Amino acid sequence: MIYTVTFNPALDYVVFLDELIPGDINRATRESIFYGGKGINVSNVLNTLGLETTALGFVAGFTGKAIEEGLASIGIRADFIHLPEGNSRINVKVKHGDETEINGQGPVITDEAISALFDKLDTLTADDILVLAGSIPNTLPDDIYERIMARLEGKNIRIAVDATKDLLLNVLKYHPFLIKPNNHELGEMFNTVCKTKEDIEYYAKELQKKGARNVLISMAGDGAILIPEEGEAIQIGTPKGKVVNSVGAGDSMVAGFIAGYLKNGSYDEALKSGTAAGSATAFSEGLASLEMYQAMLEQI
Repeated sequence: MIYTVTFNPALDYVVFLDELIPGDINRATRESIFYGGKGINVSNVLNTLGLETTALGFVAGFTGKAIEEGLASIGIRADFIHLPEGNSRINVKVKHGDETEINGQGPVITDEAISALFDKLDTLTADDILVLAGSIPNTLPDDIYERIMARLEGKNIRIAVDATKDLLLNVLKYHPFLIKPNNHELGEMFNTVCKTKEDIEYYAKELQKKGARNVLISMAGDGAILIPEEGEAIQIGTPKGKVVNSVGAGDSMVAGFIAGYLKNGSYDEALKSGTAAGSATAFSEGLASLEMYQAMLEQI
């Protein structure tokens, strides 16, 4: 089973406008609602690609119930912990040429809820994969990723981590199966700017020296570079298309990589699958569809 953790799930309310006039009444031309959060995005794309997944995390109130029911309606299994107070957040994304976002705060996550999550994670075995993705709400301890990975250490669970800077650097000692910073985040971790392929490869290998097994660096329109645990670096380009949505593209790449690896056991194929899934989302208004994923895969 592939498990994903989303600490702060959301209903993403996406509103399309011809133009945004501050201080005035603005009327939407259309709108959509998605079930958001980086881990949920990964589960969503994995489900699209035909892999079974369980979404873990915390929900609260009527919005939490809507997230659970919405995921169930599209075939995604969730095993959320229900918080006694508050509501899961609503994120408003206003698209008017550019994109303006207003992200909600989310409910308070109690110590009892954290313990309940740990109890669920304790049931994972070496046959499972765990995806930890996204930032940490301010009601959780800053070292929650480290605490999870330390707790699971020695169980040979393959863990993918999609986080930034210290959140990522601090878990490398637990040897995550996969990490996926982008080229800008990679530079930030070393207080530099990665301007060339050689720069990216050098610093990605530094992350591998610190403990990561596989380092996947996404580079937007320039493709991606994978430093696999065995063998030489692999670089890949991107399919042709118009970018209409950046939200969830990185999560889709993680999902596609895992799906490709599980289906083929090959890092080359995993990289192709991850790139196809990330591109399929970037070229769509929502997350990747199976048809768009397959079309991207054929181009690579």
